[in-house]
Amino acid sequence: MLKSLLARAWRGAPRFVRRGGVWLTQPRFAVTAGAVVSDERGRVLLLKHVLRKGSGWGVPGGFLKASEQPEAAVRRELREETGLELDGVELAFVRALKDVRQVEVIFRGRMRAAALGGLQKGFEIDRAEWFARDALPEGLSADQRRLIERALAVNARE
Repeated sequence: MLKSLLARAWRGAPRFVRRGGVWLTQPRFAVTAGAVVSDERGRVLLLKHVLRKGSGWGVPGGFLKASEQPEAAVRRELREETGLELDGVELAFVRALKDVRQVEVIFRGRMRAAALGGLQKGFEIDRAEWFARDALPEGLSADQRRLIERALAVNARE
């Protein structure tokens, strides 16, 4: 009885009240987009980020802006961080991170190795380099290694 009464009151409430109720009671997450970018030789592009903990090496990416689509975000982030454009991009997987309230949309991207010649580092990037999958930098985090392997394993199955 009480449940149906509350349900009717909820359905009859103005839209702004329902939206506010959802906003107050539901968890919120940051959403990021990243790309595991490969070249024609199968090497992976990694950026040494100034602002990241540890070694700073990681895949290109960052936070989505309001109303921005994930693919547009990953293209924008790479352009902001390096001045470079992806040749192609496709969805690899989506994951929710356990320790932070964050959802990551991970893409596989393609770019010619020669494109790094036009590299224009943004303030948050120290270096950009291509690495063979079996020669990733020593300081690369275990999470970034798993992310790269998972994105490329999906590609290998297709």
